[in-house]
Amino acid sequence: MSVLSEQISDFLTKSSWIRRMFDAGAELKQKHGEENVFDFSLGNPNLPAPAGVRRGLERIAARAEEPYSFGYMPNAGFPQVRDRLAEHLTTEQGVRIGREEVMLSCGAAGGLNCLMRSVLEPGEEVICPRPYFVEYGFYASNHGGTLRTVPVKADDFRLDIEAMEQAFTERTRMVLINSPNNPTGQIYSEKELQELGELLERKNAESKRPVLLVSDEPYRFLTFDGHKVPSVLHFYDNSVVVSSFSKNLSLAGERIGYVLLHPDMPQKRELMNGLVYTNRILGFVNAPTLGQQLLEDALGEEVDTSVYAGRRSMFQEVLDKAGYEYMAPKGGFYFFPKAPGGDDVEFTRLLKEELILAVPGSGFGGPGHFRLSFCVPDRVIRDSAPGFQRAMERMVS
Repeated sequence: MSVLSEQISDFLTKSSWIRRMFDAGAELKQKHGEENVFDFSLGNPNLPAPAGVRRGLERIAARAEEPYSFGYMPNAGFPQVRDRLAEHLTTEQGVRIGREEVMLSCGAAGGLNCLMRSVLEPGEEVICPRPYFVEYGFYASNHGGTLRTVPVKADDFRLDIEAMEQAFTERTRMVLINSPNNPTGQIYSEKELQELGELLERKNAESKRPVLLVSDEPYRFLTFDGHKVPSVLHFYDNSVVVSSFSKNLSLAGERIGYVLLHPDMPQKRELMNGLVYTNRILGFVNAPTLGQQLLEDALGEEVDTSVYAGRRSMFQEVLDKAGYEYMAPKGGFYFFPKAPGGDDVEFTRLLKEELILAVPGSGFGGPGHFRLSFCVPDRVIRDSAPGFQRAMERMVS
């Protein structure tokens, strides 16, 4: 008899391919030596944090002996940090944002869980284009919801608005998108977002309760070849932006993020009250105080994105030389190539034999592809080239 609930037991059997490959990597590194294993499994930012983070740490350390330096604050976050964040987001999103429209959260994951707990009734659905970040399904299930995934355009991973419309039911409460997308690297265009906003306007008019458009944006800062990330706030009033500073400030372990509500959302105040309340009762209570205080110094800075751009180019050379098919990522730090032979699980097994760790696309709802993270040292990309070549030759021989 298991001590675990039936749901968690089931989740464990379906647990993330990302973590499975990461754990496999630890075993390979112990056996073969870390320098001989090429681990592209985890999107763990490895660039130094920008200078503002150090300044913030020094300032915080100088005040560490003051009373309440690390004490409770309003559940939505320090008022002065929310003010600064609102100013920053006004510039970023191109829409005037005030303090009352932002809540600081325990990363984007914490923000999404607060949002889903606030709005989902048992049995309601969240529509999400696939491939997708697999944790979304678990977040929805945490709060009695169901993730309903919809395929994107097969050639380049653009949104399929017609397929999304067909996925709508009377139980649909939220559409969740991620742009730049993990794992595909696609950025949804203004045209796609306009069509999605028009669809949601129609569906919202038919619904008894508001249908939300939620944009998860931790990779917004990282784009290539002049691509820009349009703001969903320009296309639909019942929209929400959730993001974090895990990638752009290299603070993944600090768990600091936010939820932003459209300033013209009709029930904005009610939803914000719900978010602040769920932030507390889900056990987060408030976003980490260190992370919040660091934002006072680091907000507006970012890691050196030219390093990621260089690694993207280096990886393209490796993949091109070995003959892989892929769409060059427009943003984020992942490639999502086609698996030679079509079986992504089998091909990642072959890569593993070459001491290369990749994640099967099946783990993201995108079978036939595999994901490679390029937030790794240059040496790892460069030295992996012979292994990628050998794996391809084994498939075509």
